[in-house]
Amino acid sequence: MVDTSLAGLGVLVTRPRRQADELVAAIQAHGGTAIRFPALVIEERTTAAIREDLAALDDPDIVIFVSPNAVHCGLQYAGDALIAAIGPSTAAAIEAVGRSVDIVSASGYNSEHLLAEPAFKEVGGKTVRIIRGQAGRKLLADTLRSRGANVSFLAVYERMMPEYSDGDIAALEAVLQEEAVDITTIMSAESLRNLVAILPQSCRDHLVETRLVTPAERVIKEALDLLPGIPTTLAQGPQVDDMIRAMLEHGSNAPGKAS
Repeated sequence: MVDTSLAGLGVLVTRPRRQADELVAAIQAHGGTAIRFPALVIEERTTAAIREDLAALDDPDIVIFVSPNAVHCGLQYAGDALIAAIGPSTAAAIEAVGRSVDIVSASGYNSEHLLAEPAFKEVGGKTVRIIRGQAGRKLLADTLRSRGANVSFLAVYERMMPEYSDGDIAALEAVLQEEAVDITTIMSAESLRNLVAILPQSCRDHLVETRLVTPAERVIKEALDLLPGIPTTLAQGPQVDDMIRAMLEHGSNAPGKAS
C-alpha cells in the first residue's frame, strides 16, 4: 500500500544538499512534496590547512565528532584515540565507514547529553580533541575544561550562507504565494538566521503562515523572535524518523489545510 500520510503537504527542506537527501526521500515516501532550499552550505577545508592546524595540537586521548559533516570531513584525524559522537546520526556516520564508536549518549543527541555520559565525568589530565566546523557551541569545551581536560578544536569544514539568484528567490516566493508550503524544516539556529536573511520581507510574511518543525528548542526561541506568530513543533530528535513523526502529528493542522 502506498503511504499518503503527508499527501497534499508541501515541506520546505533547508538542510545542506548532501544532508537533505534522506529527509527528502522520506517526505516523498509519505506522499508529501519536498521543496529544497538549502539555508546552509558546508565547505570542506583543504587538507593542507587542516594539517597545519593539526601540527600544533597534542595527540588526543578522546576525539569528539559533533556532526556527520565532521565525520565526513575529519574522521581521518581521529588517530587511535577513543571516538565519541554527539547523537545517533553522527555515530551512524562513523560506523558506516567501519570505525567503532566508543562513547555516545544513550539518551539524547546534543552536547548536554554527551557530557552526562560516565566517560566524560572523570577527564582530568586527558587530552580531548573536538572535530567540528570553524565555529560552534562552546559548552562541550568549557565543561570538559572545568573537569580538568585539555581541550582543543580541529576545524575541518566551514558553514556558509548560500548565494541565490533573483530568479531562485522569485521561484520560492511564487511557491509561498501559492500556499504550496505547509511545513518548514529547520535543523539549526544558523540555518534559520540564514533563511531569514536570504528571503525578502514578502517571503518572510508567507513563511510565518507555515508550520516550523525543528529538533532544537533554541530554533523555536529564535524563530519566535525573527518570525513572530509562526506555529512551531518540536521534534523529539534530529533523526529523519523524528522529523517525519512531528510532521505527521501536526500535518493535518498545517496552515492552509483542512483537518
